[in-house]
Amino acid sequence: MPAKGDHDARRRDVSQAVWEVLAAKGFGGLTLRAVAAHMGASTGLLTHYFPSKKALVRHALEIAQEHTQGRERRAAEGEGLPGLRVALLDVMPLTPETAAMNRVWVSFWDAALGDDELAAVELRRYERWRGMLRPHVDAAVRSGQLPAGTDPDDVVATAAGFGHGLVVQALFDPARFPPQRQIRLVDDFVAQLAR
Repeated sequence: MPAKGDHDARRRDVSQAVWEVLAAKGFGGLTLRAVAAHMGASTGLLTHYFPSKKALVRHALEIAQEHTQGRERRAAEGEGLPGLRVALLDVMPLTPETAAMNRVWVSFWDAALGDDELAAVELRRYERWRGMLRPHVDAAVRSGQLPAGTDPDDVVATAAGFGHGLVVQALFDPARFPPQRQIRLVDDFVAQLAR
């Protein structure tokens, strides 16, 4: 029987391999065989940790959430629309690391559409995303950066939709949507909100 430290170290190795396969191939390419091949190990080793594909996907979700929550965020540049700008830039695939993270989450949509439990996870993730945008929109309304009578829920939904739409375009066409263009498009979007 391996020592507890060896088991924990092996689990960390397996988790790292799961993340690397996710970042390269997305949830669609996440299989026990792909992770085992990435590690140079047998699928038998992985079935010790993950008795099923569903167990592997659940673990992959935990890893993706840890990576998302643990990443560095941009510093706020002020309240209201400047804060909304920063929150939108935080999700853009501006670096190889954020591109990999976005590939993971976009690939998860397919799995979530076909599984009620995973769909509930994705729904909660979108609720958190809108919840992160909402204080910036509320501050913009209070400070007059957005016109009086603005519906904050609509602005939040529009900003979330714009952000993820731009993410998808940048992932599929990075040559046409390099980081500097993504930043410019976010700036243009935020400026349009103020009009």
